[in-house]
Amino acid sequence: MASQVVMPKMSDTMEEGVVVKWLKHEGERVAPGDPLAEIETDKAVLELEAHDPGILRKILVQEDHKVSVGQLMAVIASEDEDISSLTGGATMPSSRPAAPPPASSPAILATPPSPTLPETPPRPPQVAITRERIDASPLARRMAEEAGIDIAQVHGTGPGGRVVKGDIEAFLEQHRSPAARLSTAREAPPTSPPASTPPAVPTPAGADAKPADFEAHELSMMRKTIARRMAQSKATVPHFYVGAEIDMAQAMALRQSLNEVADEPSKISYNDMVLKAVANALRQFPQLNVSYHDETVRLHRRVHISMAVALDEGIMTPVLRDCDRKSLGEIAREARELAERARARRLKPDDYTGGTFSVSNLGMFEVDECSAIINPPEAAILAVGAIKERPIVVDGQLAVGQRMKVTLSCDHRVVDGATAAQFLQIVKRLLEQPLRLML
Repeated sequence: MASQVVMPKMSDTMEEGVVVKWLKHEGERVAPGDPLAEIETDKAVLELEAHDPGILRKILVQEDHKVSVGQLMAVIASEDEDISSLTGGATMPSSRPAAPPPASSPAILATPPSPTLPETPPRPPQVAITRERIDASPLARRMAEEAGIDIAQVHGTGPGGRVVKGDIEAFLEQHRSPAARLSTAREAPPTSPPASTPPAVPTPAGADAKPADFEAHELSMMRKTIARRMAQSKATVPHFYVGAEIDMAQAMALRQSLNEVADEPSKISYNDMVLKAVANALRQFPQLNVSYHDETVRLHRRVHISMAVALDEGIMTPVLRDCDRKSLGEIAREARELAERARARRLKPDDYTGGTFSVSNLGMFEVDECSAIINPPEAAILAVGAIKERPIVVDGQLAVGQRMKVTLSCDHRVVDGATAAQFLQIVKRLLEQPLRLML
């Protein structure tokens, strides 16, 4: 029986995905668990696996194309099975080679030399392309691979320096020979005035900037998801904020002593200590380990901390599960591994779903204090600033202290100010007496 391959929903925020690369070709036999394609979601690049055995009879979505969740992408069936009802027409025989690239394929970017000019445009040297290291769109990667150029040499003009299609085209044009450029100019039709002037596009009120004053770039899938979810959160979740200043002197001393004897993967960061303090506080005071769902409040029995990781395209929040049951060393190792996989866009759906509370630390960027937007359906997020020397008064005497400011954002539908303040008191006490974190 034929099996339909559809775009799966790989996260609770996913609405569409991009087929980065088909790992199987039409006519190939597949078995359950075989990787069929690489799919780029708003969170990561994941492998789509086959669920049923058979032959990949038909691929309905080309590489580098967006696909809505649930949309049919391919059909797996036996060699002689009729699948025309699924594909909407005659099917390609399983032994037929793949169709040539469409007219919009990057293959047409190489302009053939003019017959009167024997010189051939120089081709950039063939090099190995590293997919994970350079932030680029799937289409830009494919264009670079087909043209044999090192994508690391291409200047990205997309969001956060992302390499996009136009950057590859500009790079190819820049490295073409003068003769090839002259050939293209000779083949181009002469410019003639238009028969009629098209109607002018009205300028929106207040939009007086000239086109040369800015560049417009399409948002990445991750950025679109962040924009949609954060706008939804601020519009529907009544936020309130509670702040505190924490004495980190003893925490700094404990961290130094622990790291003197720890191996490299187990070295403790200040963020690891904050994660542990928050997890222990949620275990002691579960009133913050809640979420809002359709006029009900869910009190979570387990503590799963979502940890914000900054990427060029935005923020990802991999989840440390049962964080309250882990030691500082275990948290340090797991947090480092999750952050590395997040930056490489290699997280699995289970790695970034199911959080019950979030921590966002901007201290490494020398930020004094900040306020974060809640990540629904969670009911709270703790924003953390840098540890800085500040003047303090001790027993009536002026002294220098190591202080860190934190701000707790709460959903007022399920959390009140007094509840938030009690939770912050526990976090503050745990960090100011950090040996409690070892219990």
